[in-house]
Amino acid sequence: MGSRLCNQLFHASYVSGAFGTEWSVKYNQQEICALKGSTVFMNGTYTHPEHLTVRAAFWFIDPVKGVKLTDLIKDPDYSGRVEYLTDEQKHFSLKLSDVMKKEEHDYVFRIITNEETGKWWGKPGVQLRVTELHMETPGEVTEGETADLTCKTTCSLTDPTFIWYKNGRPLTTKTIKNNQLHLQTVSSEDAGSYSCAVRGYQHFHSTAHNLRVRYPPKNISVSISPSGEIVEGSSVTLTCSSDANPPVNYTWFKEGGTSPVGSGQNDSIINITADHTGLYYCEAQNEHGAQNGTVMVTVKIFLHTTIMDDVFYSTVTHSRSRPVQAAASADSRADDVLYATVGIQHDDVTSNDQQGEPQYASVTFHHHTAATGSVMVETLAAVSSSRENL
Repeated sequence: MGSRLCNQLFHASYVSGAFGTEWSVKYNQQEICALKGSTVFMNGTYTHPEHLTVRAAFWFIDPVKGVKLTDLIKDPDYSGRVEYLTDEQKHFSLKLSDVMKKEEHDYVFRIITNEETGKWWGKPGVQLRVTELHMETPGEVTEGETADLTCKTTCSLTDPTFIWYKNGRPLTTKTIKNNQLHLQTVSSEDAGSYSCAVRGYQHFHSTAHNLRVRYPPKNISVSISPSGEIVEGSSVTLTCSSDANPPVNYTWFKEGGTSPVGSGQNDSIINITADHTGLYYCEAQNEHGAQNGTVMVTVKIFLHTTIMDDVFYSTVTHSRSRPVQAAASADSRADDVLYATVGIQHDDVTSNDQQGEPQYASVTFHHHTAATGSVMVETLAAVSSSRENL
């Protein structure tokens, strides 16, 4: 198992030599650049005199003459993150997990044999450098320009393939060359949060940076509240909005007018009166351009007028008589004479009522009794009214 794993981790060709007769420690790489938080492998081969038997092999850091060498596995700063791998072909490897910036040291392989003087280490060792991914961006560009975003490290990674993300999602349609993302013609859609990573270590993203794009107003929209017909004298809000960077100033005009009727960075509130019916347009403008939007305002005017009714009068006289000799009849009643005066009040207004009939009337009957010569006045109805038409 150890041999197979070590072979998989062995990335360089073996160093030829008189194996088995001399001391030697050969490292596949003497400098390693690793991403912070990643796992690092340091590989190599060793030889020793054939009459000696290896009793121990371990790694330590920064050898100093006269200072005791500490096995990394026993170092509390590396606890749980160090693993040694060896095989019968004298391949060796150090596996260091979750590397940190403070662990930039020279790592050295140490051999101890069965003889007191049979000890060896491979100088100068492997120099470890730890880096994070850093982005360089122009910060802000104008629509139509070219922009390059660069993913940088403080040391050279081995054959990295860089991956770019926008707003947390991988980019697949943009031009990526080496460690650079090239935006040929920037549009407002390119604005967003960018980060980079290295294939195989996608969970080690760089710090995200925002790319801001300056562009003129677009997607302008206008609205009116309340919508529909507006009662004369009421207040309405005309709202103008757009997509732009930097923010825009809005100015309202009425079609045919030369002076603004409202302005600001959001809403313009106008008190509508009878003469405000018409087409209004909003001009959205920033330093990169302008765009207009229109809205129709319709005012409904309600007429509130009282029209007095016309009054027509009509007199109707109805007489009924008998021969004089009838006065001596058995019922001793004289002929009655009936007079009727009809007073009519009429609404003379235009309406849906096409009948033209009187709406109200007062009728007074006068009864004249011949026997007594008296007049009896009887009022059957008296109604007076006026109509109010809206």
